[in-house]
Amino acid sequence: MKLHMIGCSHHNAKVEVRERLAFTPEQARQAMLLLRENFPDTESVILSTCNRTEFYTASVDPTRFPSHHEMVDFLAQFHQLKSEEIFDNVLERTGEDVVRHLFTVAASLDSMVVGEAQILSQVKQAYEMATDADCAGTLTHSVFQAAIHVAKRVHNETNIHQKRVSIPSVAVGEFASSIFDRFDDKKVLIIGAGEMGEETLNYLRDMGVRDFTVVNRNLERGQKLAEAFNAEAFPWSELTRQLVRADVVVSTTGATEPIITYEQFQEVEAKRYQKALFILDLAIPRDFDPKIGDCVGVYLFSIDDLQKACEKNRKARELEWPKAERIVEKETAKFMADLHHRATGPTIKRLKQAADELKQDELKRLLNKMEGLDPKLQKEIERSFDRLVNKLLHPPLESLRDDIESGAQGGLLDALKRLFRLYD
Repeated sequence: MKLHMIGCSHHNAKVEVRERLAFTPEQARQAMLLLRENFPDTESVILSTCNRTEFYTASVDPTRFPSHHEMVDFLAQFHQLKSEEIFDNVLERTGEDVVRHLFTVAASLDSMVVGEAQILSQVKQAYEMATDADCAGTLTHSVFQAAIHVAKRVHNETNIHQKRVSIPSVAVGEFASSIFDRFDDKKVLIIGAGEMGEETLNYLRDMGVRDFTVVNRNLERGQKLAEAFNAEAFPWSELTRQLVRADVVVSTTGATEPIITYEQFQEVEAKRYQKALFILDLAIPRDFDPKIGDCVGVYLFSIDDLQKACEKNRKARELEWPKAERIVEKETAKFMADLHHRATGPTIKRLKQAADELKQDELKRLLNKMEGLDPKLQKEIERSFDRLVNKLLHPPLESLRDDIESGAQGGLLDALKRLFRLYD
């Protein structure tokens, strides 16, 4: 069995790199189907968020599995890039490290804002998409279901999520508050109608904002979000006009190209008369051309600009870290033990069956030569044969268990199959 992950996150790649490797939901589905076409025995799940792109692959047959270089090439080619352009920004994890990493991610311990709630739903959505596309399998089902269980344990058994602060709330609380003294008189424009936008609306409403507008490509979805907050939704064609009147903009679309270029914004700028505008661009790829931040009165922040504010968030939860990490480590060990049992179970069963067949044959041959044997003595002979077989099998099986639990790559298991000819 083999587990593998390649990807990048805010820990090791700047937003310029992450936005080039990001997947839209449709792209993620296409990539998983293409990988299955190239490697039929490989399971896959793609987790792509504003802060990370991670490609999880698994197979019960490690001999028919794409190598690290093949996966990097696949990722690069899908995004029409050269492998050398991304190689240094792509991290690799294998085996137990994949399990531990996914558990940590799902529990929001690896997030830019530790304890943020959205990542678990994103992990669930990625897994559900892979399942719907028939790209998940035995191993990915097990590890992602276990990750969801771990996240719930961390949430219920620690305070890591207590008074949790989302990326939008940190951004508005830290950055917008340094620009505006009050929010009850501000006009807020939400671009996009996804979970991030909804979470932002909740936070801004608590801060006193009453004037909300929503612009979304799908007007019906925009209206649904707006109704929940007594706001007004507008079609995409109204975007420029709403930008002119806004004080605060939060953009969270899934567009693959900037929705507002520098040239387009110059038309907006001319109509605003240098009135202060706070733009929080939470999209990956970015929705606003970075050059817009150079315009007079414009305060443009991208996801990477949250790093310092999020570090404060992390420190505030440091006391809960050991408890959360212990849960992750315990669940990782449990998962790996179960995985090892599944990996060795069929081989051990076949070995014991083979030994039992040999024992029965030899016992039958011996007892046929001892007609009229006392039944009690016959039972003792049978027990002696059982003890002999068990004692002979105990050392190799103990060694096999220790070898697998130590994280070895299955060399002893393969040797055992070859020595006793246990292949199917």
